[in-house]
Amino acid sequence: MSTTKTSSLIVLISVFFFWGFVAASNSVLIPLFKSNFHLLQWQSQLVDSAFYISYAVGSLIYFLISFSTGDPLNKIGYKKGLIIGLCISAIGALGFVPAASLQSYPLMLSSLFVVGLGFALQQIVANPYVIALGNPATGSHRVSLAGGINSFGTTIGPLLLGFAIYGSIAGKGEIGIEAVKMPYLVLFGMFLVFAVILGLSKLPPLTNSEKIEGDFGAFKHPQIIWGMIAIFVYVGVEVTIQSNMPALMEKKEILGIDHTKTVHFISLFWGCLMIGRWTGAITVFNLSKMMRRVFTVIVPLVAFAVIIGVNYIKLNAEGNGAQIADLYSFWPMVLVLIAGFFLANEKPALTMMLFGTMAAIMMLIGLFTSGKIALYSFISGGLFCSVMWPCIFSLSIAGLGKYTAQGSSLLIMMIAGGAAIPPLQGLICDVDKTSGGILGMSWTHFSYIVPALGFLFLAFFGWKVKSVLQKQGIDYDVQVVEG
Repeated sequence: MSTTKTSSLIVLISVFFFWGFVAASNSVLIPLFKSNFHLLQWQSQLVDSAFYISYAVGSLIYFLISFSTGDPLNKIGYKKGLIIGLCISAIGALGFVPAASLQSYPLMLSSLFVVGLGFALQQIVANPYVIALGNPATGSHRVSLAGGINSFGTTIGPLLLGFAIYGSIAGKGEIGIEAVKMPYLVLFGMFLVFAVILGLSKLPPLTNSEKIEGDFGAFKHPQIIWGMIAIFVYVGVEVTIQSNMPALMEKKEILGIDHTKTVHFISLFWGCLMIGRWTGAITVFNLSKMMRRVFTVIVPLVAFAVIIGVNYIKLNAEGNGAQIADLYSFWPMVLVLIAGFFLANEKPALTMMLFGTMAAIMMLIGLFTSGKIALYSFISGGLFCSVMWPCIFSLSIAGLGKYTAQGSSLLIMMIAGGAAIPPLQGLICDVDKTSGGILGMSWTHFSYIVPALGFLFLAFFGWKVKSVLQKQGIDYDVQVVEG
């Protein structure tokens, strides 16, 4: 790859970092908004709803425009499309300033929605651009690298925003909503800076001449329908586990700590996705079978060490270095993930069945235990979520042929699961205000039955779509490709 394309790739994959950074940082905003706006738990989960519904709205708008007038990116160019997406997100980030000044929760949600709208456009553009920056044969390597950067953003996002909001004013009493102004002003500036850098960069021209079919033929294939439901559930489960976790850790049967002291646990959850995605990316490299096995053991342990290191630096900067011990005991869960990779043998349908079942078991262990055992069990859901997206995606579009692009856009729309499922779990959490608990646990604790049921469905999806593809004579045992 030339020096110019290498520098362009570095700038471009930074966009993936933003997606992860902002999405994971929502978990820091939720308890802050809940406290300042005196919200019920389900109302606080509207933070996720506003952000993730924007993906569905943005994708739907783009789909309808493409359907009626042709691909708009072919008219303005992919590079300009990416810059426009960054500028839209910048406007959303800037909206946090007047929202904080006016103490307006609806305006906060609206600003987050606008950030997500920009991300939706960036999602449509960025993946094909990453592939275009070099040899197409190695495009999947670059997409995997970008995915790894995204996961790194999800790992440090809560830490950096948590430090910006809580760290610099720790011990000074109630933290007001105006604490979000400076972090989001910085984010606003970063969006604009990267938009300018992209504008000045020499990205290669990229067009897409494929037309979206007008007869919605993708729905003739049952795998895409099952896949849409699976993406909805998967994103919802991934988001709801961590979004309701600060409220869970406030319960005495878990940790009984204030939400301001939970950020490193949230970082661990998102770090779990990084562990799995880094490990899943091994399959795209041309390694011998023996070396793949070796790296399947080494990579997740290295990724876990990175999580420990990042949190160690952050906690010591706050004067809370002793809290790093909270994360050390999680390592057995990493070994469980490693075992899962060996058992799944890089097969998407088997991976869904196995990882979905293992995750459901961990959720049930979390439900019927307490303390850190329960907490670690719930956090481990991130490990099993980590490789589900590429599995669901590859299984759902298998055999779609000319309807592949249409099917892909339908799957992206179902990211809306991240908007719907967290408030549902939040409603269960709120029963704590009127009832003393159920089955010896708080309702907030019991609410994790929601991700347990979600993982059971995802395991069922693996079995069901395997059967569907078999009937169509399609080889479902293709290797998982990280994307």
